[in-house]
Amino acid sequence: MRLSTNTIFAAGVARLSELQSGIVKTQQQISTGRRILTPSDDPVGAANALNLSQGQAINTQFATNRTNTINSLSTEEGVLQGATSLLQDVKTLVISAGGGVLSDADRGFIATDLKGRLTELMGQANATDGTGNYLFGGFQVSAPPFTATATGATYSGDQGQRYVQVGTSRQMALTDTGETVFQNVPSNGVYGAPAAGINTGGGTVSGLSISDSSLLKNHDYTIKFTSPTAYDVLDTTAGTTVSSANAYTSGAPITFDGRQIAVSDTAGPPVVTPATGDTFTVNQDRHQSVFKTISDMITALQTPTTAPGAKAALDNALMVGNGNIDNALGNILTVRASIGSRLKELDSLNTSGDDRNLQFATALSQIQDVDYNKAISDFTQQNTTLEAAQKSFVKISGMSLFSLL
Repeated sequence: MRLSTNTIFAAGVARLSELQSGIVKTQQQISTGRRILTPSDDPVGAANALNLSQGQAINTQFATNRTNTINSLSTEEGVLQGATSLLQDVKTLVISAGGGVLSDADRGFIATDLKGRLTELMGQANATDGTGNYLFGGFQVSAPPFTATATGATYSGDQGQRYVQVGTSRQMALTDTGETVFQNVPSNGVYGAPAAGINTGGGTVSGLSISDSSLLKNHDYTIKFTSPTAYDVLDTTAGTTVSSANAYTSGAPITFDGRQIAVSDTAGPPVVTPATGDTFTVNQDRHQSVFKTISDMITALQTPTTAPGAKAALDNALMVGNGNIDNALGNILTVRASIGSRLKELDSLNTSGDDRNLQFATALSQIQDVDYNKAISDFTQQNTTLEAAQKSFVKISGMSLFSLL
């Protein structure tokens, strides 16, 4: 077989180019630390690496979402912690105002203090998350959710809760709505027993509780004194009489339809008993705004106690307000417990997310990372082969008949 000079040169150049390309590719693998430089190097491995990279990116985004959620919930927890301390201070002020030794002026000072606390609570309810979004507005994050009124506050947010995807199959509420936290405060079966504004006697209510939850009805009731020593219990919702001509004993429990309260004489001297015609209402389980609760107590503290029955009316208003503050505190603590539960779950999700990220990194490394020992060995072998090829090409290309002439 005869080979032309052109064939020898073309074959030699092609082989040298092939060897140089192999060396360049091996050198790129060593310098980048990647075995797969293009999908053609390992189609199956490249596809698996792409899937793993996408999973790793999604896992990283979940981690970012969890960080944002933790920041928002921590901010809300800080605000509610301040609201808890504030309501505890309000409760202390209310208790001190009901001691019976303060003058109208002294109670006016307490009312002024409560006004400041009400303003402070309004500011907490209109707190933002640090990025300008209002925490308790639901989906309405661009405007303050609460506006002060003469009787408390109005809520202009909505009932929506913003959720964030914090895991493959887990969404978590970013905040809680203001209506849930501050407006719709549950009363646990007994809403209150306010005295009628026209009462002239000295009866005060206390000890509101549930005696038998199985007997509870969503009805309103009225305790009406037919004399200073007798009373009737009326179901005003059903329009019926529950019991009548009951003998009145100061401080003795009055039980009806699963509820229990006590009516007591106002301490003296002189001791003032309930008057004929005095009434006390016990309402069905409802919800009370904490802003209205504080506003009602401010009004009661600012009302002089010179009129007949005014002292008893004040005591009743403070007793009802004190119970509503307890309910508000319990509601906020329930929300804070929910926040704590979410934060704990986020910690667990972060731990599992870190483990998953390590698994993705390990799997990717096994698929696409270069084996440096093998790559350096291949590089050395390819370099030796190229040198031998270059030397042999010089020898072969230098052979000619003209050198024999």
